[in-house]
Amino acid sequence: QVQLVESGGGLVQAGGSLNLSCSASIGISSFSRMGWYRQAPGKERELVSVWFGTRTTYYSDSVKGRFTLSKGYSTNSAHLQMNDLSPDDTGVYFCNVLLRGENYWGQGTQVTVSS
Repeated sequence: QVQLVESGGGLVQAGGSLNLSCSASIGISSFSRMGWYRQAPGKERELVSVWFGTRTTYYSDSVKGRFTLSKGYSTNSAHLQMNDLSPDDTGVYFCNVLLRGENYWGQGTQVTVSS
């Protein structure tokens, strides 16, 4: 079992920044994949950014150049630095990891960007 706790969401104006954190209950080097998804109201959950155990990091086209995924091995955490936010970035952001073939999700943190 893995517990994931997200934090750092909130309300920000367009053009602003937020830094989301995902704290895991075990060392993140155990995960074959770790990243962030988001779900806007009335829409399906979509992939934002993900780190693969091969050191490859993926970003969706909509966030590329604005978001940065980083890992804190000593703190068992992952962070999503989000810059130049727009109202289209509004949604609930979920941390996701893959461990031995099983997906684990956090409870989500709300990000709201006002125009």
